Amino acid sequence: MKASVRIQRGVESLFGTRDENIRLLEAGLTVHTQLVDNNLEIEGEAVNVARAENILEDYNTLVREGHTFNNGDLNSYLRVVTLDPEVSLRALVRSRSGKQRNFGKKMLAPKSVNQRRYLEAIERNDMVFGVGPAGTGKTYLAVAMAVSALINKQVSRIILTRPAVEAGERLGFLPGTLQEKVDPYLRPLYDALYDMLESERVEKLLERNVIEVAETAGAQRHRSGAHRLHARPHAQRQLHHSR
Repeated sequence: MKASVRIQRGVESLFGTRDENIRLLEAGLTVHTQLVDNNLEIEGEAVNVARAENILEDYNTLVREGHTFNNGDLNSYLRVVTLDPEVSLRALVRSRSGKQRNFGKKMLAPKSVNQRRYLEAIERNDMVFGVGPAGTGKTYLAVAMAVSALINKQVSRIILTRPAVEAGERLGFLPGTLQEKVDPYLRPLYDALYDMLESERVEKLLERNVIEVAETAGAQRHRSGAHRLHARPHAQRQLHHSR
């Protein structure tokens, strides 16, 4: 099946750097596209062509309404809508625009369907378990949501913890002082904090104990959860050791 959608404005933004956005659309929906006189011609299976048409029409509508896609935003949105047929580009962009999260120095958009579901689950629920391979954003996004809650005064403190051992290891067998043993395991939490907030602000919040970064076992003792948000990446390791 073939179809054609006229792109009146924002052709450069639609295609992206080195055509990365249009290539993502093609790969995600298994279609072929060609731009002819501002008309984007689409060819492929009927259902995929129809989805591509809907995405492009949503893009046209958003551009006409004055929406500007910052660098990388559209690519992130396209990753979501090409993987999840129940999500439209227009609804996704409007939901993000109408409820932007304040991550300090960062404005983040989910880069996959699972990241979007993860963020929405954290917003809706008091306790969320995120399971997945390394490098998928579990720790970083958890810290981002904690920082957002603190900045927006939804909580008065945040506690960020990670277990100070890998599965099957014991802390006592590692070289160095206790602090030197623990620091490498907590470093990803500090890195995320400094990525989202100015370094001076992080230091002040840590000094005032508004933000606490701790090893999991130590952070569990004698704590109540009132007005606090507790982000605890790699909790499954703690469950493993407690069995």
